Amino acid sequence: MRHRLVCVLFEKFDDYTDFLRQFEGMQNSWAGGYYSWRTNRASFFQDRDNPVFKDVHEKITSIEATLKELHEQMDNLGAGEYFLISSLVILALLGLPAPRGVMDVISSYGSAWAFWAAILIVPLAGLGVASAALLPIHTFINDSLLLDKGLTNYWGYNSIGFFAPEIHYATSSVRSEHVWEFKTMVKALHSAGIEVILDVVYNHTGEGNHLGPTLSFRGIDNASYYRLGPDEPRYYLDYTGCGNTLNVRHPRILQLIMDSLRYWVLEMHVDGFRFDLASTLARELHDVDRLSAFFDIIHQDPVLSQVKLIAEPWDLGEGGYQVGNFPAGWAEWNGKYRDTIRRYWKGDGGQVAELAYRLSGSSDLYEGSGRRPHASINFVTAHDGFTLHDLVSYNQKRNEANRDNNHDGTDDNLSWNCGVDGPTAKPSIVALRERQKRNMLATLLLSQGVPMICGGDEMGRTQHGNNNAYCQDNEISWVDWTMSKPQQALLAFTKSLIVLRQEHPVFRRRRFFQGRRIRGTEVKDISWLRPDGKEMTDEDWAVGYVRCVGVRLAGHAIEEKDPKGRPLLDETFLILLNAHHEPRPFTLPAHKRGVRWQPVLETAASHANQRQVTLLKGGFQYDLEARSLAVLRLRPKS
Repeated sequence: MRHRLVCVLFEKFDDYTDFLRQFEGMQNSWAGGYYSWRTNRASFFQDRDNPVFKDVHEKITSIEATLKELHEQMDNLGAGEYFLISSLVILALLGLPAPRGVMDVISSYGSAWAFWAAILIVPLAGLGVASAALLPIHTFINDSLLLDKGLTNYWGYNSIGFFAPEIHYATSSVRSEHVWEFKTMVKALHSAGIEVILDVVYNHTGEGNHLGPTLSFRGIDNASYYRLGPDEPRYYLDYTGCGNTLNVRHPRILQLIMDSLRYWVLEMHVDGFRFDLASTLARELHDVDRLSAFFDIIHQDPVLSQVKLIAEPWDLGEGGYQVGNFPAGWAEWNGKYRDTIRRYWKGDGGQVAELAYRLSGSSDLYEGSGRRPHASINFVTAHDGFTLHDLVSYNQKRNEANRDNNHDGTDDNLSWNCGVDGPTAKPSIVALRERQKRNMLATLLLSQGVPMICGGDEMGRTQHGNNNAYCQDNEISWVDWTMSKPQQALLAFTKSLIVLRQEHPVFRRRRFFQGRRIRGTEVKDISWLRPDGKEMTDEDWAVGYVRCVGVRLAGHAIEEKDPKGRPLLDETFLILLNAHHEPRPFTLPAHKRGVRWQPVLETAASHANQRQVTLLKGGFQYDLEARSLAVLRLRPKS
């Protein structure tokens, strides 16, 4: 009972709420007493003379004295009465400046959540977005290392409470109103056809390593909440790179996580979760185990088994990279998709075989476990790493603003600056960068699986080369909603791609391709083509210098049913990709006489349809520009 209710208690009782609000002062100056060590004597958690440890212990003891009473009342309490929310996380998500003058506008909407929902709906619904994935909204802290540098924890991956949203985003002192405000936001997004996905951090907490502050879990039961070193239990096992790892092997900690997840679904009505460093949650002894208790308990839960479960399928420990290895019922951030698309479009050789798997839904990763193409969350960029604009503008990171001598952030960016590092006014490089952005967006939105766009990439947002902006609550991270003409053109191009995907189910099949001829048709459901219009052979896939390939998607070979049970039919499309630095003529396929192809989209043009709309005969040599992608559709005989 103690572990199951601890986060409930943190939200139920005013004395602990007052204790939590001491953290606000600690954000500006951490008092040494909050640490379980002293500068001249590392006593770790055994320093029971620490005055703040005594304060924590007294408050926890006081709270636990009411456990029996609370337990007796549980059956009579609704969840909304003892799980109370106070947050304004979308301010951080949207990357808006400090809210000077914003509160007057918010008041006209009746609540902060309703205001931010209105802000979200306009760009998302206009794009045709189906789901909004928010960065963490659980209560988090700013660690002293950042504060000493004059920085803040902007992303929020430093959770300290799993039922309470970040208190610094609260706009009302009446906590019950925050529940209504949050639900209003979710309801507004749902009304616009947009799902809400929460990023949750159950792999570690903000208490850090053995030198970190004692805030909650460490002071309650250090050995139960955290994974300790088997030989030296004063230290933590750290699979996360954040100083500690939650002990998901403990039944009460596992129950705590499940209670938190169910709360956000049943009370706050979110639609699913993205699990940060999800491999950590599946570690039993040391290795990642797809049969772990964490997966078992979610799969048999009548609530959680019905929502969207998305894994970040890696952590920082040995054997932590687990892309493709999560069990049925889970989708995954497909890191192999990201890396392959980046390598291909920057011109690396030997990528076409891997590219074929990624474009067609990554059956090599997901089909064997009984999953379908939607298990692959395809992405080229995310919040961590370069933005799409920076991916085509920088060869090296520029993280000096993080005040860590540019040591933080990955050096393996798979980026290409198109000839000049950073900003340039040279027209040829600017044009190439815009084309490269269109290439990657088109590849992403025309691939099988679920496309994920990092907010701002649709209009070319830049972080000026910073690939780890977790601590930048300033113009580096904020979204500038004033757009230049190139940015407006990129946004229009992205919208046209989304419309194309939405209107044609051949780009979003629910089952993997078979790669064989379908009975009653002249072609396969998917065919891979060389520039001469012939099908790729086994030898062709192994040629390292090949950078130009075509793929034909047969719309009449989907073999699925629509919602009314009718056969799902679509047009046949041809996608041509050329990552070579020179143009390539591509012979349009002709599987029978009278074949005609109509150009639909070219990334060589800044708009979706700049080439004259004409019908091209099968066998015609299509001029495929250097570093470009083109889409054509098969037209029926007139």
